[in-house]
Amino acid sequence: MRKWMVLYRKEWLELVRTYKLIWVPLVFLLLGAMQPVTTYFMPDILAHAGNLPEGAVISIPMPTAGEMMAQTLQQFNTIGLLIIALSSMNGISAERNGGITAMILVKPIAFRGYVAAKLASQITLIGIAFAAGFGAAYYYTSVLIGTPEWRGSLAAFLFYWLWLVLAGALTLCFSALLRSGAAAAACSLGLLALLAVLGSLLPDALGASPGMLPKLAAAQYLDTDSSKSWLSVIVTFCVLAAALETAAFALRKRPAL
Repeated sequence: MRKWMVLYRKEWLELVRTYKLIWVPLVFLLLGAMQPVTTYFMPDILAHAGNLPEGAVISIPMPTAGEMMAQTLQQFNTIGLLIIALSSMNGISAERNGGITAMILVKPIAFRGYVAAKLASQITLIGIAFAAGFGAAYYYTSVLIGTPEWRGSLAAFLFYWLWLVLAGALTLCFSALLRSGAAAAACSLGLLALLAVLGSLLPDALGASPGMLPKLAAAQYLDTDSSKSWLSVIVTFCVLAAALETAAFALRKRPAL
């Protein structure tokens, strides 16, 4: 355990030195605050745009607090996933290309522990960033529109946080399998998009798919069906374990590229 903590502190120091601990939460914070603020002031923004005919009346129905939070989660599902992939795409491949992985793993350190330390630091970063973004969205929605129901918000937070953790884990896994960090990010985002699309097209057959997690998060606000949520969570944890094992196996076969 002491060796694992040393590896975790190394990853934490890497987050500090590369400023990921600053810019990733900052981007999520802006994403979370932007959606309720722009939606609330959209009629004023359009009225002052200057290209509307005189006498034009702008009437945009204001969404409920729950609908606003669901819309904010959709923002995290596009730009948020991209930020997570960009922040973790070189997590393993860069160290393998530079020979650092071989230098570390020549010591009595478990391959699985090495990958787990990287995943744990990624989970910590995702938790801080998403808490900042979700908290900003909750605050501005409460101030401008109305207070969302807190139990549903807590469940939505946990479902979506798990979806983002899956994105980080898959990117790390592909980073161990591929030489290029950009290719790892592309493969991860492509797989996540495929899971989400298949979950939307076949909700009954793939109700336990990890791709249902964003829908389960939004369902906490929209009162849609979320009866298979526990199955989706269990399958997601299985996929996380498989990603960790696959990355450790790839490193065991080829510690350096």
